[in-house]
Amino acid sequence: MLHTTPSGLLIIDKPQGVTSFDAVAAVRGALHIKKVGHAGTLDPMATGTLVIAFGHATRLLNAIVAHDKTYEATIRLGLRTTTDDAEGEVLVDGEARSRWQTLSAQLTEGGQSGEPTALPTASWQDLLTRTIATNFTGDIEQVPNTFSAIKINGQRAYDLAREGKDVDLKARPVTISEFSVSAVRYGYASTTCAGSPLADAIEIAPEESWHAETDGQNEPNMQPVMELDVAVTCSAGTYIRALGRDLGSELGLGGHLTMLRRIRVGRFSVDMPNVMTAHTEAKTFTNREGIEVTRNRAVLDDAEHAVDHALDLVASAAASISMDMLPVTEQEATDLRFGRRIAHDIHTTMAAYVPETNDLVAIVERAKRGETKPVAVFN
Repeated sequence: MLHTTPSGLLIIDKPQGVTSFDAVAAVRGALHIKKVGHAGTLDPMATGTLVIAFGHATRLLNAIVAHDKTYEATIRLGLRTTTDDAEGEVLVDGEARSRWQTLSAQLTEGGQSGEPTALPTASWQDLLTRTIATNFTGDIEQVPNTFSAIKINGQRAYDLAREGKDVDLKARPVTISEFSVSAVRYGYASTTCAGSPLADAIEIAPEESWHAETDGQNEPNMQPVMELDVAVTCSAGTYIRALGRDLGSELGLGGHLTMLRRIRVGRFSVDMPNVMTAHTEAKTFTNREGIEVTRNRAVLDDAEHAVDHALDLVASAAASISMDMLPVTEQEATDLRFGRRIAHDIHTTMAAYVPETNDLVAIVERAKRGETKPVAVFN
């Protein structure tokens, strides 16, 4: 009896506290399929859209990874961390309070000539809008985060960083098509616990002055900070943590992310009706050294019906590679799978499929007038 391995795409709303590989493991366990992969890593702190392919649909992952993405994030200005997000350790800067006061004075008094952050306005909105537009929109160069999955001589950057080794990552070009600020809060954050809630938080209206008094909180382990809720649409390969880090650096205050949610990858979004939700559970086990370890794992909320949430192979291709679909016959499908040309006159790359069986056959392109050839075949 012939057993057909299912193929398709699942859009997972990844929960906080687990890795993208944990989500892949959850799908692999639910579908009992080894061939599973994801399109674009999300940090453990991050939540949202994670596209997971299984079966033959894993061949679509490279195309999905290349799509642009949209994120919602919260940037905390005034403190840096080792990882540029709330997962790391706070890096205390003894001069940060004085820089807050200097920036506040520059804005309130219109600034002084020659100072890079000085603007002739008392509005935080003008400062942020101008800084973002000048430095962080369009085509820019970005140095990825030290704690990232980029490989250096075969090793992940985050592994090298955890070992205390120097990590030298080169700037790379990325494109930021949207970087907007929707809300701003001012308050005080702990210098010993990254990601802690703001104390004495105040929502700041766009027309209000830069609110940077430092005498309202006398606790030694509290630092004045400003939080920005932002939306970012960017090209593949952009690090939102690096945007928060670099915006803080440009303002002279330091910065890191306290929240990150990916809401869209290409045509796949977190509010699609077939999205699968998941949650995090703690799992305790004994490792090879005999030490008891507890770590989080991802658990699908409707694991028994995971296949019902998936896009089939044809729908996956249509959404993933953003190309027109070419209907072919069973005989033409056989010819394509053997590398033979078929008699179709096309002018762009297309995805060939058999309508009667909803079977994705191949990615095809024009060979010459009246003929089409396969460039990638699906068994």
